[in-house]
Amino acid sequence: MGQKIHPNGFRVGITKDWNATWFARGSDYASLVNQDISIRSKISNMYEDAGITKVDILRDSNEVAVTIHTARPGIVIGRGGTRVDELRKELDLMTGNRRTRLNVKEVRQPELDAYLVARNIADQLERRIAFRRAIRQSLTRTMQAGAEGIKIIASGRLAGADIARQEKAHEGRVPLHTLRADIDYGLAEAATEFGVIGVKVWICRGEIMNPTIIGESVDRPELPVSGSTEDEDVPAIEVLVTADEEVAQE
Repeated sequence: MGQKIHPNGFRVGITKDWNATWFARGSDYASLVNQDISIRSKISNMYEDAGITKVDILRDSNEVAVTIHTARPGIVIGRGGTRVDELRKELDLMTGNRRTRLNVKEVRQPELDAYLVARNIADQLERRIAFRRAIRQSLTRTMQAGAEGIKIIASGRLAGADIARQEKAHEGRVPLHTLRADIDYGLAEAATEFGVIGVKVWICRGEIMNPTIIGESVDRPELPVSGSTEDEDVPAIEVLVTADEEVAQE
């Protein structure tokens, strides 16, 4: 099952979080889903060279919070914040003049982001660089960055071959069946003169030994059984979990 299903969807609620967080009633659900698709499409088209890996959307009754994960935050923000202000105005119109709050989060290790690795390979294929060389370099850089394993599959008319085929490369361990494994998956397409070549990348960044399930920490402190709680100090633990990291403050 882990070999077929999308690695992120397989782990939602365990080690991964939703890309969109909001609630809708009845017919509003479909319109908000289409709105999310339009927002992500607008951002990706506007910043094609910014290395955007993910766009998170959070809605409440008053505003829409959009978080852009990018390897080049300077391109998204623009000189003096001009580009991000322009994007905010367009998103205000797309969301029905609701207040839009934009957050830009930098991807500090692009070698450990599966989409950025796949996009880098696809860009090299479009520049007619040998596919085996591009794949081999990506394997080396990702493992040197601290990954436990990486798997790459390139499909299409590689090197202009008459018959489409697949090229697979694997290094380290990528346990797709292990739910606590931090697996990142990315897909990119290279538009070459011979046709489209698809590049899929799986990266294992280790294992999360204490995964959080739907916002509840597995290692919760034991609350006192019935009776008086005077003179008993129960530590309060605040847990914040994202798709990239887990932070606990006691």
